[in-house]
Amino acid sequence: MARGVPLRALVHVRDDARSFRRLLLAALALGFVALIAAGVATWKSTERSARYNALVDHTYQVRESIAAFQILLEQSETARRGFILDPAPLFLQTYRENAAALYPQLIRIEALAADNPRQQRAAARVRRLLDRVTADRDRSIVLVQSGQLAEAIVGFSRGQTVLSMRAIRMRLRAMRAEEERLLTIRTNDQAVSATAFLALLALAGVLVVGIAAVSFLTVLRYTRDLGQSRARLQELNDTLEDQVAERTTDLTRANDEIQRFAYIVSHDLRSPLVNVMGFTAELETGTRAMAELVDRAEATAPEIVTDEARFAAREDLPEAIGFIRTSTAKMDRLINAILKLSREGRRTITPEPLDMAALLASIVATLQHRLDERGATITIAPDLPRLTSDRLAIEQVFGNVIENAVKYLDPARAGRIQVRGREAGGRAIFEIEDNGRGIDPRDHARVFDLFRRSGTQDQPGEGIGLAHVRALTYRLGGTIDVESVLGQGATFRINLPLRFSDTSGLTT
Repeated sequence: MARGVPLRALVHVRDDARSFRRLLLAALALGFVALIAAGVATWKSTERSARYNALVDHTYQVRESIAAFQILLEQSETARRGFILDPAPLFLQTYRENAAALYPQLIRIEALAADNPRQQRAAARVRRLLDRVTADRDRSIVLVQSGQLAEAIVGFSRGQTVLSMRAIRMRLRAMRAEEERLLTIRTNDQAVSATAFLALLALAGVLVVGIAAVSFLTVLRYTRDLGQSRARLQELNDTLEDQVAERTTDLTRANDEIQRFAYIVSHDLRSPLVNVMGFTAELETGTRAMAELVDRAEATAPEIVTDEARFAAREDLPEAIGFIRTSTAKMDRLINAILKLSREGRRTITPEPLDMAALLASIVATLQHRLDERGATITIAPDLPRLTSDRLAIEQVFGNVIENAVKYLDPARAGRIQVRGREAGGRAIFEIEDNGRGIDPRDHARVFDLFRRSGTQDQPGEGIGLAHVRALTYRLGGTIDVESVLGQGATFRINLPLRFSDTSGLTT
């Protein structure tokens, strides 16, 4: 018997564990079902509360419309009486303005009361009374205007206007009382709905706390599974470096292929372009000879020279040759730019210590004559970070950005360009800020694309500079971006490592 107690205890422990798991799952299921039910009930309560709010707001609108109508009615009546006593234009104008607004206001009341038959009947009665009042008023106004003041006063004292006005006031009071009754009912319903909503929120809070407690127990239960997953993740991390190296090799190979392709394509494009340029020169020589021939023929035998021949020799052909020369010159510049990018892409980076303040001062010196022409100044902060990077690439990056800043200064104000920098986490962040034309926010990313430019195209260029700058910056392990407001200037931000390390295996 004594030996059987531990065995029974073990069986009870196992049964208790199974019961606990079943209880845990049942509690979670029940909790979620209750939470969903509370959510649905809360949604229903919110919808009901919104409906009551709309009804209360509708009641206030009806009350305000009735009050506005009564004000217009009394003001028009006062103005009418004043006009009878003193036929001044001001009284007549006031009467007509208020009387003209009465029917639109009554239409609004009828529209708002469309859901209440009692109010509809009252509004219809008010309309009939208002028709009578308006007719009496108009008659008295006409009598006064025609000089029959005595008849107007007699008509006023004997007319039905006073009785009709009292009847309208009585109807309006009844309508306001009806809205007060509805407001009381709807306000009470609104309060009940709000109380139910708060009770549902409290219930939902209790359910959330209960589910959170059950979920906490479940999290503890599966903590061991998380440990196993962490171990598997560590195994994946151990092989990550090999995967990155393999991917980098593929990217290097693809980059080399792209550079070779660009060089071959741009080199092969030059051959037909040279032929076009050569034959254009021959066409130009022939055109001049033809023009001379036309001149001589016109001098000796003008009857054989037609207008078409004269126009072709002197205008059409020279203009067409000019267009061809302009297009081939542009094509030649684009091919040269592509060749330049391709050659730069095959150049090996040679890091060396760089004094950035001195390097930027030398760049500014080459632009000094343009700064003097524009009356602009460049300020270089004295505490710029020092880099260990490729001198030629850095000069091209900063030279292009600063030259662009000078090129696109606003002639309407004195140009100011500031260059500053700071260190942050093993990197150098340089900012080149100007007060020039600025760049449209839609073009902030596009200005770095090849052959893409922004704004008015009144400066020379092919849209290659900033694309080259971005390519060089990426190769140096950095990034470049721009912040700008159109018409207020731009700030180019260049982020570079303090020390260049060619971990990618790429060359540029």
